[in-house]
Amino acid sequence: MYDLIIIGAGPAGMAAGIYAQRAMLNTLLLEKGYVTGGQVINTYEVDNYPGLPGISGMELAEAFENHADKMGLVHQRGQVREVKKADDHFIIETKNECYQTKSVIIATGARHRHLGVPGEEELSGMGVSYCATCDGAFFAGRTVAVVGGGDVALEDAIFLARGCEKVYVIHRRDEFRGAQVLQKRLKELDNVEILWDTVVEEIQGNGQVEGIRIKNVKTQEAGHIKLDGVFIAVGILPNSEDFQGLVTMDEGNYIVAGEDCVTSEPGIFAVGDVRTKPLRQIVTAAADGACAVTSVQNYLL
Repeated sequence: MYDLIIIGAGPAGMAAGIYAQRAMLNTLLLEKGYVTGGQVINTYEVDNYPGLPGISGMELAEAFENHADKMGLVHQRGQVREVKKADDHFIIETKNECYQTKSVIIATGARHRHLGVPGEEELSGMGVSYCATCDGAFFAGRTVAVVGGGDVALEDAIFLARGCEKVYVIHRRDEFRGAQVLQKRLKELDNVEILWDTVVEEIQGNGQVEGIRIKNVKTQEAGHIKLDGVFIAVGILPNSEDFQGLVTMDEGNYIVAGEDCVTSEPGIFAVGDVRTKPLRQIVTAAADGACAVTSVQNYLL
């Protein structure tokens, strides 16, 4: 019987593991992948984690893991299939094992919705990005495109326009879904060009983004834009499917939990990108891990 099982080994899960070891809780961390780090391992360079400017995503993930190992955190590979409530504890089933624990921290993160076009996966991290605030600084003085029409896409375009020479906003419809105040600010920017009724059909480049192939969905006219980066903002999907019916979720399937990371089910806590929160960054994920362990301690007491 564990005091705590953490599901997921991204920054939130690893931070929770470190704090759990400091709290002397009998803890197990489960990770479905072969490497720890979550989405951060796909980031070429992290420039906004305090104290470590310019560190690569892989290096930061390794630093988290080394710290956790130094603290004695036990972690195993296992794809969680089900979490069940059983009297005063929980049962977690993986493909090959069954674990019992007094509390659970869900740190399964989220995944960016992809366009699914040729070149997207191959050039991810090499000019294809899903986070303007993470990677925008690397494109200062260059030409980029933002794909999407919601609040995040508009915010990304406004942010990028501050440092980029030119920003194309590519939207498949003839009007944005984002807030009117954002639309107004965007349309006032001289270095932003909006391409309505347009989709990206291919991202091109040899080891680095060099351009995109586009098509107008109404006229069927095809075109090509030479640029240095593509920021895709067409939505995020939380990795919460395995916990449906166990905890309360919002309309986007994010697990409802506040800054204390407490969910609707006593004994279950949610951290990082999988929970409801205004900002999803590495630093806020790590902070969640620390906050959640404090809540776990209070729950166990």
